[in-house]
Amino acid sequence: MATQVHPPRGMRDFLPVEKRRRERVLRVIRDAYEDHGFEEIETPVVEDAERLHAGLGGDNEKLAFAVMRRGLAVDDLRSAAAPLDLADLGLRFDLTVPLARFIATHRAALPPVFRAIQIAPVWRAERPQRGRFRQFMQCDIDIAGEPGIAAELELLAATGDALTRLGIPDAFVRINDRRILAAALEHAGVPEAEREGALITVDKLDKIGREGVAEELGSRGIDGARLLATLDAIRDGATLPEGFDPAVLDDARSLLDARVGIRLEFDPTLVRGMGYYTGPIFEIAHPQLPFSIGGGGRYDGMIGRFLGQDMPAVGISLGFERLVDLVELPAGGARDALALLVDKATPPADALAIKRDLVAAGETVRMQRRTKNVTGMLEQLAASGATRFAFVRPGDSAASLEVKPIA
Repeated sequence: MATQVHPPRGMRDFLPVEKRRRERVLRVIRDAYEDHGFEEIETPVVEDAERLHAGLGGDNEKLAFAVMRRGLAVDDLRSAAAPLDLADLGLRFDLTVPLARFIATHRAALPPVFRAIQIAPVWRAERPQRGRFRQFMQCDIDIAGEPGIAAELELLAATGDALTRLGIPDAFVRINDRRILAAALEHAGVPEAEREGALITVDKLDKIGREGVAEELGSRGIDGARLLATLDAIRDGATLPEGFDPAVLDDARSLLDARVGIRLEFDPTLVRGMGYYTGPIFEIAHPQLPFSIGGGGRYDGMIGRFLGQDMPAVGISLGFERLVDLVELPAGGARDALALLVDKATPPADALAIKRDLVAAGETVRMQRRTKNVTGMLEQLAASGATRFAFVRPGDSAASLEVKPIA
């Protein structure tokens, strides 16, 4: 009895029809980004383990797949204090750390303000569940070298355009600023050592509600009611907390006032988990989904860690695997193919010569041996994108074929 063979958990195979659909969606996104002046780059799927675990990737560093060093001996395995001691490389868990390394590597060859596209798979040792995979595609755009919110505006405009072209007009962007969160934590009297933990709790508002957040903060010795009241006051904007510097709201207000082609909402409780964010942060939401379909923010300190000098940067990533399920593309997309059904009596070399002539003339050709069940063959070929067919018999040529439509 044959056993079932599946890909590794959290990873997937894609049949031709699924692959074509994914590539069409990626093409729309890529075209939108290129129309807005971004240029595509490519980086290796692996990076140095030390770089991936340099404290820049937040909790995602814990999910990185490590690649063991070559030539390890038994004594190495026994003496290792931690698994990472055995690894010198790791699979990238996002595209931001590789971009920072890329810019540091190629700074002299890049313009002062560089607009990058990265569309590529990444890997995380997630617990597989709906919307979460261990291998998935990310679609990133980043701007490095521009310190002002002009960069954020460009990113939001390009993102809004891509979503519009995909037919997802209901998507919107929640906006906050890490500096706003820092000021709110200080005003609420949250001790410095507890601030990152407090933000992790605040980020659970949509899951456990205000009472749950206040209770969890209280268990950490934090006045949760005061912190939430501070964030409410910032959202309302009518009376800011005493001592709160209104200047930290300026960038958020400037973004909200701009026309970028997508609805923007200010949400001072938005956190985003990456510790490397230093300014405005974004999360792309959709009313039909309980989770985000993208996000990003400003990370001015990251590239400097590799480059040795400060360089401002900001980026947005579309969560392709969640996004693709929302897209309803018009019919079509596959190349208009001609199917050749070859009689058994036709020499393979003759059939191949016909196919080569048709391909040289600009046709997309699929060639199969003819079987008794022609109707079943045509149904399968139509599903793969073929719209026409022709029988190939001994003595036929490309010019003599009788081409018919597949009904």
